[in-house]
Amino acid sequence: MIDVLQGTIAAQGLLVAFVVVGAIVFAAYFLSKHLTLGRIHGSAIAIVIGLILAWIGGSITGGTKGIADLPFFAGIGIMGGAMLRDFAIVATAFDVDIVEARKAGVVGAVSIVVGIVLPFVVGAVVAWSFGYSDAVSMTTIGAGAVTYIVGPVTGAALGAGSDVMALSIGTGVLKAVLVMVATPMIAKYIGLDNPRSAMVFGGMMGTTSGVTAGLAATDPKLVPYGALTSTFYTGVGCLVGPSVLYLAVRALMGG
Repeated sequence: MIDVLQGTIAAQGLLVAFVVVGAIVFAAYFLSKHLTLGRIHGSAIAIVIGLILAWIGGSITGGTKGIADLPFFAGIGIMGGAMLRDFAIVATAFDVDIVEARKAGVVGAVSIVVGIVLPFVVGAVVAWSFGYSDAVSMTTIGAGAVTYIVGPVTGAALGAGSDVMALSIGTGVLKAVLVMVATPMIAKYIGLDNPRSAMVFGGMMGTTSGVTAGLAATDPKLVPYGALTSTFYTGVGCLVGPSVLYLAVRALMGG
C-alpha cells in the first residue's frame, strides 16, 4: 500500500504540490484571522512558512532546492519554478486597463530609472565597504540589490566569481522577501490603493515576485499594474547592469 502511495505521489508531483501549497495558504489565513486578528496578512504568514519549510528541507537533505529536494515534495520545484512563475506574471498583464496604465506616464518611467539606480548604488557601496572593491564585484552585488535576476545576469556577463554571484542572488532574494512582507503593512501609509500608485510602486521596487505577492496581499486588483512596471524594470536592469552601470563603476573605481 505504501509503495503504491509513493508511486502515485511521485507520478503526480505537481498535483501534490498544489495540495500542499493550498493547505499552507489555508493554515496561514486561519492564523492571520484568529491569531493576529488580521494585523499580519495571510500571505505574509504563508511566505514565512514556505521559507521555514525550505530551510528544513535543505537541512535534512543537504541539497540546494529546499523542500523540493525531498521526493514527496519534488513537485513544488516545478510549481515554484521559473516557467509557471513567469507565465503567471505575464498572464496578469491581460487585466491591465490601458487607460489607467497611461495615467502613470512620465512618473512611471522615472520610477523605473530611480528604482534601478538607487538600490544599485546602495548595493555597490555596501559591497565596497565589505572589501569588494573591484568593478566587477561591486557591479554584480549592486545589480543583485536591483533584483535577484539582474544580479546573476550581470555577473555572468562580467565573469564574476561564484562567491560574488551567490551574494548577489542572496541580496536580491532578501529584497524580494522584505517587499512581499512589508507591502501590505505600509500600503495605506503610502497611498498604495490605485493603479497609478501600483505602477509607480512596481517601478520603484522592481522585484516582480515581491511586488506581485505584496500587492496580492494588499489588493489583488492592483497586481497587474505593479507586475507591468516591475517586469519592465527587470528587463531594463538586465540591459544596463553589465553595460552602463558597470562602465560607471569602472570609471569611478578605475577597474
